[in-house]
Amino acid sequence: MSQSSLSIISEAKKFATDIFKNKVSESITYHNLLHTEDVIAACERMANYYQLSEEDRTILLTAGWFHDTGFITGIADGHEEESAMIAVQFLKTHHQTPEFTENVRKTILATKMPQSPTNLIEQILCDADLYHLGTNDFKQKNKLLRKELANTVGNGFSKKQWKKKNTEFLENHTYFTEYGKQKLQPIQYENLQRLKDQQKEEEEKEPVKEEVPVIPIDTKSANPAPEQANEPKSKKEELAEKKRREQQTDRGISTVFRIMASNHANLSHMADNKAHIMISVNSIILSVVISLLIRHLDEHQSLVIPTIILVGFCVVATIFSVLATRPNISRGTFTKEDIFHKKTNLLFFGNFHSMQLDDYDWAMKEMMADRDYLYGSIIKDIYYLGVVLSKKYKYLRISYNIFMFGLIISMLAFGIALAYESFFAPPVVPMPAIH
Repeated sequence: MSQSSLSIISEAKKFATDIFKNKVSESITYHNLLHTEDVIAACERMANYYQLSEEDRTILLTAGWFHDTGFITGIADGHEEESAMIAVQFLKTHHQTPEFTENVRKTILATKMPQSPTNLIEQILCDADLYHLGTNDFKQKNKLLRKELANTVGNGFSKKQWKKKNTEFLENHTYFTEYGKQKLQPIQYENLQRLKDQQKEEEEKEPVKEEVPVIPIDTKSANPAPEQANEPKSKKEELAEKKRREQQTDRGISTVFRIMASNHANLSHMADNKAHIMISVNSIILSVVISLLIRHLDEHQSLVIPTIILVGFCVVATIFSVLATRPNISRGTFTKEDIFHKKTNLLFFGNFHSMQLDDYDWAMKEMMADRDYLYGSIIKDIYYLGVVLSKKYKYLRISYNIFMFGLIISMLAFGIALAYESFFAPPVVPMPAIH
């Protein structure tokens, strides 16, 4: 992405984060900074899936950061309009075009229930806003939403009422994008079925509760709530808790890997830019020296050595800059034994670019089915990216040092040569006039 797009997204993130941290009430337990960050992650995932253009991606992510800032008012009603207003004011102060600002505003308003997206960008944000419905985090996020409603509008739904409302919502909700329909809708149906099963179990238990005889309460020992609270969890609950913790761990690991890969990519991009700058500067210097200075060396013999010094340092600095950016591609093949023994990192194109698609497809499925192999490949990929970065920056440091010290030495040499020519060169004797 261009620097201007990255800048506006970064400023939007900073502005929205400040609102959520300092201006949105703590009673907003669901529509907070964590939810917004989840929405942004989902937007980026779908933007990559659809390969959005830079402009569309910038509109989507900017709208994503602002879409819930309207909760600064403390209430849900009309928060989309408030969010859109905050975004418009922000974009005006940052001198964005009216067309860009209007697109961001419409994208935010499309998330208002019932959602009404009119294009792909709006569909992506709407699906990202309700992304949790199609994930295993649904139960946890749902608890936060219920708590938020109780804090803000006083809707103290009973568990039975809340499950009924969620069942109705899940039955009527459909994702807009093909991505959502393929990857999220199936898990949404599982969450819906789980709610229905819980409701059915509760309905079956209700008649049994009514037949329980009333027992006189002993004031010294009768409060069953604490005893029930201390009862050991069932095996099913323990398995569910273990699964939830594993999912949280996997999500945390994925986040760490994503951040590290992004940081490595940014550092590599910076290294390439620095090398490009060095190559360009040295090329300009060499062009000037060759076109202007060398043709006058016959008249100024004292400048020969300084010129050679300058050209030599520029050439060597350029060579190291080229070494920093020179690609290194391996043979690009692997064998089935490499996959079975987990020797090949399939995440790096240099290890598979010469393979057939069917072979690569098989190998990737083998890797994805093996959690240790998958994580091991990611770790290897990050490690070797670091090795390549170390090599790039090593050559760059040498190049910049050569250029810096070479420039100093060359200027001193030119100064000494000019001073020598001024003080020690034989004076030019004028020719006598002929009468």
